[in-house]
Amino acid sequence: MHGAPLYIAETSPSQIRGTLISLKELFIVLGILLGYLVGSLQINAVGGWRYMYGMSVPMAAIMAIGMLFLPCSPRWLLLRAVQGKAPMEEYKQMALDALRKLRGRPAGDWVSEKEVEDTLVSLKAAYSDQEPEGSIWEVFEGPSLKAFIIGGGLVLFQQITGQPSVLYYAASILQSAGYSAASDAARVSVVIGLFKLVMTGIAVVKVDSLGRCPLLIGGVGGIVFSLFLLAAYYKILSSFPLVAVGALLLYVGSYQISFGPISWLMVSEIFPLRTRGRGISLAVLLNFGSNALVTFAFSPLTEMLGPDNIFILFGAIALVSLIFVFLNVPETKGLSLEEIESKILKS
Repeated sequence: MHGAPLYIAETSPSQIRGTLISLKELFIVLGILLGYLVGSLQINAVGGWRYMYGMSVPMAAIMAIGMLFLPCSPRWLLLRAVQGKAPMEEYKQMALDALRKLRGRPAGDWVSEKEVEDTLVSLKAAYSDQEPEGSIWEVFEGPSLKAFIIGGGLVLFQQITGQPSVLYYAASILQSAGYSAASDAARVSVVIGLFKLVMTGIAVVKVDSLGRCPLLIGGVGGIVFSLFLLAAYYKILSSFPLVAVGALLLYVGSYQISFGPISWLMVSEIFPLRTRGRGISLAVLLNFGSNALVTFAFSPLTEMLGPDNIFILFGAIALVSLIFVFLNVPETKGLSLEEIESKILKS
């Protein structure tokens, strides 16, 4: 969750950075779908859950082996050279070799040389008189603080708008719609997983053409509507269970084109280079901390408020998150990481 978006952001061309980072979310959703499929096939088998864990082992082994062949980030190599932490010519050549490997270009390719030179110029202008990596406290200063408010705000709202809880409540929603047997619910879970995959695929395809903000605004708007619709179902529409199923699907789809992929994309590209590692680490901590908070608080809050009022609460929080996106989240489509820092964070 920390290393993947950081690495992809630093090694991707700016024109397709959004697509590549969003693909991370797509493959996460694909893994969830495969888990649903194995679960639905083994739902009646004694100890069938073991197959879901077992199926993950070869995938993890393939990933571990593949990561051994990844080159270092060219930006990281150049930054060390710019700040005198490593020999300039040696690390410049290492950065060039890494970039050629990442782009699949042959030795002597002038496009790679120009990209390295352009990156070197921008890094010299921004970081020649600074340490290569800022302290954790620097994340709460100047441009890094602005980045943390944007990125941290997105991953916080990603969780406190009910993402863990709405999905945890999906089983009772499906049961109320007539899918009472475990096997029925498992099959519907596969349908939800497929829907999540399709909607994430839409975000992947459109994020670099439409931009980050339109997907966020449209998706979060859908989340607001779906949460209030779920509240209405529990208050006055309980005789129409398909309304709840439709609201659940709308929530899932809206989340997968907005908070799901876009939050991690923004976190990976919004921090200045020298505090990017620290900033993403803190954002991951904030994300999983808020996830745990919502998860543990959901049951007592539901008992206290009832499901209708809990969804009104989540809907109100989602409405606040929509206002937050309008007021604070900038458009970063097509900008290099250095341009994001100079044009957005220092403005």
